[in-house]
Order: sequence, then C-alpha cells, then structure tokens
Amino acid sequence: MAASIEFLRRTGPWKNILLLGLLIPSATALIDGLYCGKEICYDVLGVTREATKSEIARAYRQLARKYHPDRFRVGDPGLADETPESAQQKFLLVATAYETLKDEESRKDYDYMLDHPEEYYSHYYAYYRRRLAPKVDVRIVILVTVCAISIFQYYSWWSSYNEAINYLSTVPKYRIQATELAKQQGLLNRTKEKGKNRRSKEEIREEEEEIIRDIIKNKIDIKGGYQKPNVSDILLCKLILSPYYLCAYVVWYISWIYRFTICREEYGEEEKLYIIRRYMKMSQSQFDSLEDHQKETFLERQLWIKENYEVYKEEQEEELKKKMAVDPRWKRYRRWMKNEGPGRLTFIDD
Repeated sequence: MAASIEFLRRTGPWKNILLLGLLIPSATALIDGLYCGKEICYDVLGVTREATKSEIARAYRQLARKYHPDRFRVGDPGLADETPESAQQKFLLVATAYETLKDEESRKDYDYMLDHPEEYYSHYYAYYRRRLAPKVDVRIVILVTVCAISIFQYYSWWSSYNEAINYLSTVPKYRIQATELAKQQGLLNRTKEKGKNRRSKEEIREEEEEIIRDIIKNKIDIKGGYQKPNVSDILLCKLILSPYYLCAYVVWYISWIYRFTICREEYGEEEKLYIIRRYMKMSQSQFDSLEDHQKETFLERQLWIKENYEVYKEEQEEELKKKMAVDPRWKRYRRWMKNEGPGRLTFIDD
C-alpha cells in the first residue's frame, strides 16, 4: 500500500488522475441498447420496483392510450409540448418498459442489472439470449415436423402399394388366377344383368377390374417395399413405441444368448433365416421380398454356417462374372472403355 502511494506521489497530479480513471471503471446500470436505454423502466411507467403485475399493466395501458399514434392529437392540452414523432418515441419506450417488466424472468434480469451495474458482459448476454431465443417451443417444432414426415411417409407407402396392385393386375399369371377365383365365387356373373338393370359394357368392365383388384389385394401377400402400409411402421408410432421396442430387443437378445450360447440349443428355421439375412446384410423387408424357393435353397445349403455362406458368396460372384462376360451390353461397355474410354484424349478438327 505504501509502495502504491509513493508511486502516485512521484508521477504527479495529472498522471494520478489518469491512472485513477483507468483503474476505477465507471459503473452505471443504464446501458444504451439494453432494455430502456438510459431511462429506468420503472420510471418510464411511473411505478416503483415493488409494483405488482397488475399495477404495471394498469400504468402501461394509461400511457399507451396517451401516446399511441392513433390517439395522439396535436394541441392536446395534456401533451402541449409533444410532436407526433416524440409521442411515437415515448410510446415505443413505454412498450419496451412494459415488455421488460411484465415477464418475471426478464424483470429479474433487469433488477439484477440495476443492482450489479459493474457486470457489463453478463447483462449483454442475458439480454440478447432472451431476445434471440426462439419464440416457439422447440418441442412443438419437433412434434410438428415428425407428424408431417409421418403423414408424408404413410401416403407415399399407400401410393407405392397401389402402384404394385395396378401392376399385378396387368400380369397375366395373377390376372387369370384372380379371374378364376372371381368366377368361382360368382362375383363376375353378377356384373352381367339384364332388363332394366342392364348396364353399358364400360360400366361392366370397370366393375370387373375393381373385383379383380380386390381379389389380388386380399389373396396376394405383397412383401418388401411395396407391402400394404401399416400405421405402426410410420415414424411417429416408431418413436412412441421405441421404449417397447428397446425392451423387446433386450429381452430377445438375452434369450438368444441364453438359448444358443449358454444352453447350446439348435437353431430353428426362423433363427437360421435370421442369421442368413444378417450375413447377406439385407433388411427385413428386402429379405421378405425374396421368393420362397430361394429361402428353401438357403436352408438346404445350410448358409447359417459361416463357412457355407462364404462358399455360396464366392459362387454367386463367379456366376455374376460369367453372366457379365457373355452379356452383349457388358462386352460393348468393355470395348468402349478400351477404345473410346473417358481417359482417351482426342482432338477436334477445325
């Protein structure tokens, strides 16, 4: 302390004043750009710091009616020195003061700024964090987004399913089978009526097409990406049921370890197909879209055994290479890559 006084004595009076100005920051609770600027929000509304919400709201309504641009009139006895511009500025200041004090959290931050004027940066952070925070709850935004995705997902699946039905209706194999079933059930006979109820050929044809489509829908089990949509498969239901799915998976996994690792049980057909699907890196819908005879071939060759699957995989790769070797399109492509490939440098004559 004595050393500091001796230092100030030697530097002279003017330097002492400058050093004191640098060492002691000027602390003020009113900062331009924050809340009411250089005005105290309580003074703007004419209330005390102990005022209740109702008192603040009442003071705001009185001042808002007084300075509102639609109510302000030049020459008003109570506003003799005011102009439309100054009245508008005061109205905006009153609105800012009310917005600051009507909310408990905002009022708490403002009172803290008045009581702790030296904490400049924390005041700026608290003010702009509240100003820039989203006005809508993020949870609501997420919920609306998930619902929109789920609706689009559901209707796109229905569109794919209808496309599959329309395609199968044109395939002779399925169309002939559906027609035979319709005749056996007497559905097509009812379309050909006589007398007053007789209809045009176009109406009969449309009804027959609808009957065939219905039979294909009910009799053919479409699997894979074109299967009939299920509400439980959409994103919203998946998220809602995710705790159930997680618990079911944990129970299934523990059961699998206990049965086939600890107790050394033999795999059933379902377990064998599951292991084969995992080796092939196929999703459940992709695997379900395979023909039944393909799955039977997998089981006959015991592809759930890793060594057998590796042999099968090599055979498939070799077969694919042979097919590509004799494929005319593949030959043309190789010939083009050799003679006219993308790496070949050519010049265009002028």
